[in-house]
Amino acid sequence: MLTSDQALALLSAAREECARVGVPMSFAVVDAAGHLVALLRTDGAPWISTDVAQGKAWTAAAYGMPSAGQKTKMDSLPNFSTALSAMTGGRFTPQPGAVPVYADGQLVGALGASGGTGQQDEDVCSTAVTACGYATTAD
Repeated sequence: MLTSDQALALLSAAREECARVGVPMSFAVVDAAGHLVALLRTDGAPWISTDVAQGKAWTAAAYGMPSAGQKTKMDSLPNFSTALSAMTGGRFTPQPGAVPVYADGQLVGALGASGGTGQQDEDVCSTAVTACGYATTAD
């Protein structure tokens, strides 16, 4: 389980990294069940980016893998992807930009970003997760 303090630490690390990269972003931290724990929109980030970051984080938590992996799987299955999005109330967001958060090999949540390219979003999240002492894989 991610505490609110741990979620805020992830947001702080993500904010520092996006400032270093020079791209305004929004970040969402969700628990292992995809429930929102903390949300941050940095100055200049697009208004829609908070919703997108949350969807990407939900997707990473749901599958225990970076949200980019779902994009790869869904590229050839657009109808199924649309159906999954509808079934999950729009939460399923198969786009790069979120990573799971593992502590001691256990999935505890995910960190998602939006505002940069998908790769920038994912890189910032990965950096923040590892900076806070977590892993993005169960190993």
